[in-house]
Amino acid sequence: MKGFVPPPRLSLSNEPLPITRNITITEGISVKDLAEKLEIRAKDLIARLLSRGVFATINQTLDAELASDMARFFGAETNVISFEEQTAKEVAETAAKEEGAAAEGLPRPPVVTIMGHVDHGKTTLLDSIRSTSVAEGEAGGITQHIGAYKVTIQDKDSPAYGRQIVFLDTPGHEAFTRKRSRGAKATDIVVLVVAADDGVMPQTIEAIDHAHAAEVPIIVAVNKIDKPGALPDRVKKQLADRGLVPEDWGGKTVFVDVSAKQKTNLNLLMEMICLTADLQELKANAERPAAGVVLEAKLDRGRGPVATVLVQNGTLRTSDNFVVGNVYGKVRAMFDDRGQQLAEAPPSTPVEILGMEGLPQAGDQFLVVGDREKARGISDYREQKAREATLAKSSRVSLEGLAEQLKTAGTKELNIILKGDVQGSIEVLSDLLAKMSNDQVRLKVLRSGVGAITESDVLLASASNAIVIGFNVRPERKAQELAEQEKVDIRLHSIIYELQDEIKRAMTGLLEPTIKETYQGRAQVLDTFRIPKVGTVAGCRVSDGLIKRDSEVRLLRDNVVVFKGKIGSLRRFKDDASQVTNGMECGISIANYGDIKVGDVIEAFVTERVAAEVLV
Repeated sequence: MKGFVPPPRLSLSNEPLPITRNITITEGISVKDLAEKLEIRAKDLIARLLSRGVFATINQTLDAELASDMARFFGAETNVISFEEQTAKEVAETAAKEEGAAAEGLPRPPVVTIMGHVDHGKTTLLDSIRSTSVAEGEAGGITQHIGAYKVTIQDKDSPAYGRQIVFLDTPGHEAFTRKRSRGAKATDIVVLVVAADDGVMPQTIEAIDHAHAAEVPIIVAVNKIDKPGALPDRVKKQLADRGLVPEDWGGKTVFVDVSAKQKTNLNLLMEMICLTADLQELKANAERPAAGVVLEAKLDRGRGPVATVLVQNGTLRTSDNFVVGNVYGKVRAMFDDRGQQLAEAPPSTPVEILGMEGLPQAGDQFLVVGDREKARGISDYREQKAREATLAKSSRVSLEGLAEQLKTAGTKELNIILKGDVQGSIEVLSDLLAKMSNDQVRLKVLRSGVGAITESDVLLASASNAIVIGFNVRPERKAQELAEQEKVDIRLHSIIYELQDEIKRAMTGLLEPTIKETYQGRAQVLDTFRIPKVGTVAGCRVSDGLIKRDSEVRLLRDNVVVFKGKIGSLRRFKDDASQVTNGMECGISIANYGDIKVGDVIEAFVTERVAAEVLV
């Protein structure tokens, strides 16, 4: 048509604007919210995304990295925080405007986890505390077990009369570790139960390691003092050697002698818990929206997803919308530890809630939100990120990656779990590693012990992002599988200076993984035979993988390496065999070694040289 001038096309400048301001964005921010923060039109942002090959609608959530790129293009630096941090910030700002105690928060009951060795009386102690602290009429009416209990001190002579304490019934240290690995700090105090007639046991030491790693104060309850063979002072001596020095010996750890069966000194224990809690100044604001942590979750056939939640701050009410990890929902009903329905739950209250759209994980952060659509958006975004994270490789710490992290993070703490064949080696290695810390890398031995590397060691390493070092010991089969699953770095050594050298090279960024070891299989020694001119031959059954004629082997006795060498001969019946596979029986002799015993395990492996990784 004559005289028609077409409208100008939307032209996009490819030149980014100069950075003039700083904005804060949350994870999973929508296109609309980002445009508002950048003070630009949403369609300009969508057009810019389109030029990057990203098709987005106005309500679509953006990845933090992409949102930061867009913001920089429009002249703003970004500070990315999580949805929980953003909500906490908004609540703090609202509270700051209010005056008085409500803004600062009021004292809340302490949350206590009971830990210790099997059969040292943890459950009996918890039952005794509950029965003495629950009013007589209600004691028989506890119908529901939700893994957490709130008790009130009933002794009128006690200075702590009327105060409340929350006890968490944690099923083993594994759950404690898994929660901590998700960043949950549910516990204020750990009560370590040690039997006076038994003393410090392996799980007692594990509990101490876990409590120290979580930086939680420990109160020791020396149980079973009524038994004839009870020696409370021996327990004090053993724990003092582990760094828990009693107060009456000049230390800082509170020790209480109790008897769970006779109900001796239970009130004293609870007074000490209240005293330790007062020193921590635990406070919470009941007026704010609720925030907390999931203790456990399960699928109930009649009620759907059910979660036990510990309300840490604020008050949780029925009909509240919430986000918990990558699940959202609305509180349909709440029950306390006695199965009674509640309308609201103040701070430090464990409750069972119904109304989730999915099943959260133990340790997930629980947060009440005003807007249900916002809750759904955050939940969907996290679900997508969780799927991506599952597909992507886990970024566990390894010695090779340490130099890379040093360049980006400056000072780095390297957590180590050390296992050895004898206590002497462990002490030497612990001292050696402690002295190796420098300005860039701080080495911290989280746990050291004698014996094979167990599942518990791998779990602690997984939660604390630690590496496991085995000196003359091997990981148990299940521990090895768990390490592969959790991507935990296990380093095995038999020469102290080689270990020292490897750590030094990792710390200076010069680590060269030159020799790679590939596991082949293992065989159980069923019988041994002395053959003239040949030596000792072990009659074996291959229990896993395969054994090859040219394999290198380790002889393990109780998971400790006794000898390392090569196969001398491998026979099936009277014939030489090149390899023997899983389930078959064979005769194996180890070159230049004859001290093989029934019950030993022969582990076959092959080592190969690999090119050094170049760390840029």
